[in-house]
Amino acid sequence: MKTKYLIMSIIILFISCKKGLLDKKPDKALVIPITLQDLQALLDNDGIFILNQPALGEVGSDNYYLHPDVLTSLYVVERNSYLWAKDIYEGETFISDWDAPYQQVFYANTVLEKVNKISVNAVNQKDWNNVKGSALFDRSFAFYNLAQIFAKPYDSSTANTDLGIPLRLTSDFNEPVGRATVQDTYNQIISDLVEAKDLLPVTPMGKNRPSKPAVFSLLARTYLSMGDYNNAFFFADSCLQLYSTLIDYNSIDTTAYYSFPPYGNTNDEIIYHGSLANYSGLRNSAIIDSVLYKSYTGNDLRKSVFFTFRDTNVVFKGSYWGSRSLFGGIASDEIYLIRAECNARRGNTMAAMNDLNTLLQTRWRTGTFIPYSAINSNDALNQILSERRKELLLRGLRWTDLRRLNKDPRFAVTLIRNINGQAYALPPNDNRYVYPIPNEEILYNNIPQNPR
Repeated sequence: MKTKYLIMSIIILFISCKKGLLDKKPDKALVIPITLQDLQALLDNDGIFILNQPALGEVGSDNYYLHPDVLTSLYVVERNSYLWAKDIYEGETFISDWDAPYQQVFYANTVLEKVNKISVNAVNQKDWNNVKGSALFDRSFAFYNLAQIFAKPYDSSTANTDLGIPLRLTSDFNEPVGRATVQDTYNQIISDLVEAKDLLPVTPMGKNRPSKPAVFSLLARTYLSMGDYNNAFFFADSCLQLYSTLIDYNSIDTTAYYSFPPYGNTNDEIIYHGSLANYSGLRNSAIIDSVLYKSYTGNDLRKSVFFTFRDTNVVFKGSYWGSRSLFGGIASDEIYLIRAECNARRGNTMAAMNDLNTLLQTRWRTGTFIPYSAINSNDALNQILSERRKELLLRGLRWTDLRRLNKDPRFAVTLIRNINGQAYALPPNDNRYVYPIPNEEILYNNIPQNPR
């Protein structure tokens, strides 16, 4: 009951004020966690840290489409995001993709402040390390997810002047926080993770807790989004040295309603659990792009593991969350693809294809896989990026991939939606690849808005 009261007390903090989330003031009468066990209980709150990873980028991506009659029934924010509208929110004030990560930031900051006041000794060292390392990981993951939606894509030539996100580093809501630069945003994400990597265990008690492989994975993902392929390679490789398990898809029942076990059971590829925020169209009504579906060959088991038919439409059933909820965590297949891509970009064609083939041979029907080959590193890169999209669809990663790949004319694409005879387009590098900050935050915290 004490743990439950502590968690509810913190939750009350977030719903008791109508001002912007960054400006909400805590009630001094609330119970404050004071022991390592209390702090760990806060971090183990799956409703805050595991559920509701930002999904508006996936809503705006190109792996699926919606029937027009479904579109009219959607929540206004999801409908406008799907159509890349100028005004996403139309007066809506609760924006999950903004509010949920900043809740995570508040929890993490609270834990970091309290854990640093607890004396460390031989008895509590392991627990102290886990609490502090987890809080640092959780804060960095929240900042990373916010940056993919609400800040410009990383560009080394402009990152020191491009606007990033507000970096709240304390639980003191009286302290004003403006928008950091994109460079400072990524510096903070990396700094938190570098500190966390020496505190967290290789094997956590559960996959809802961060670990050393999770830290290395998120560092690899972060550096990949920055176009820093040397560091992305280093941390992907560091992760795979510790955790490299892949599932043989031949062991999966392709007739099951959902291909993978539900949350709480074992999926050996998962490094860190998470689910995307519940946008009903994306979760319940998404129809897979027909060109994408046809790109899977007959012996590629992903075609039956990931997809099924609803009437004549191809729909997704392959979430690593094991339900209609879409997986938003980190898994080892992604890390193989990061290392493969970095090897290709660094000119290591053979190593790149070895990683790709290591992954794909677990996806093909037994006895049918013929290893892929590449004539050069550019050929390898094209194959890897194609397989990346096919392997990691509907995991909240496609938006970041579109943003970073659009900077290269070889991979830039214009997204098109056709709705009742009207075409909607999102060209490469358009301002709408950066979502607007919720108007409430602009109003109450006097921070500049993203152009649309």
